[in-house]
Amino acid sequence: MAGMSDARPMSATDQRAATAPDAILQLGFGFWGSRTLLSAAELGVFTELASAGPLDAESLRERLDLHPRSARDFFDALVALGMLEREDGAYRNTDETDLFLDRAKPTYVGGLLEMASRRLYGHWNNLTEGLRTGQPQNEAKEGGSLFDAIYTDPATLSGFLKAMSGVSAGVARALAASFPWERHQTVIDVGGAEGCVPVQIALAHPHINGGVFDLPQVGPFVEEYVTSAGLGDRLRFYEGDFFADPLPSADVLIMGHILHDWDMDEKRMLVDKAYAALPGGGALIVYEALIDDERRANAHGLLMSLNMLIETPGGFDYTGADCQKWLREAGFGETYQQHLLGPDSMVVGIK
Repeated sequence: MAGMSDARPMSATDQRAATAPDAILQLGFGFWGSRTLLSAAELGVFTELASAGPLDAESLRERLDLHPRSARDFFDALVALGMLEREDGAYRNTDETDLFLDRAKPTYVGGLLEMASRRLYGHWNNLTEGLRTGQPQNEAKEGGSLFDAIYTDPATLSGFLKAMSGVSAGVARALAASFPWERHQTVIDVGGAEGCVPVQIALAHPHINGGVFDLPQVGPFVEEYVTSAGLGDRLRFYEGDFFADPLPSADVLIMGHILHDWDMDEKRMLVDKAYAALPGGGALIVYEALIDDERRANAHGLLMSLNMLIETPGGFDYTGADCQKWLREAGFGETYQQHLLGPDSMVVGIK
């Protein structure tokens, strides 16, 4: 009949289809926000605002030497992403970006972002290829490796080690507060970068001595960092390669964000080496962004494992249950898991 609608009630399928796909699109285009933050870190936006801010758009653009076309959109995008604040036309850092993304502060973690901006962001473009081949998608495709890229260039190494200190500081303090250090006298962080973790432990527990075991290139950075903390008489650098050399003995050995770099045989070998180096009653502490045992909640840990596909020939992340199983198989009589901070948890094995 004329004037009557031929519309029909929507089926359940139609109703689902009509729901806006916002979450899907937001995730799919998440690289827009990521790339914006990485460029801001690389350009030094947060450092400039920490030293000279608040600044209006034109002043900030001139200081960063940006083209006029999109500078305002860039700054306002950082506001919308929660990385900057703007009031009366002037931009300033948030409390978080001021603390963690100002290059002049010891808490700076932007070195990792700058490294991600320069190299890792592009390698992740080849994730599909990596999933199909099981092969790393970084410098290894041209015969190099992640560790060659970091350790052979002093400037890159310095930035990487400082970034590891910045990103590890919170976890280090949590570790210093949540392990029974009163039962032990010595600690060595295996592959410990500048030494942020043992420094925080030693600051919180005046009876603790020890240091960092790492490749020789790291030694000067450890000595400078430890000395600046006033701990040169209690912490020192132990030179070595944890694949080629035995681990130094201590009451407690720490492997933080180490095991995930390596394949199953290498993981087991490192755990065995730690067991051999520890005295009776000694402890191995392994901390990572451990994947939850149900493998459905800690997205950071799962994405980190995909990053190991991109970066390493055989590395992968793992659950706390996996790690405890490896420790028990190596001979540790008691094991347990404990959350530290953010996505990071530790597994402890007692010999």
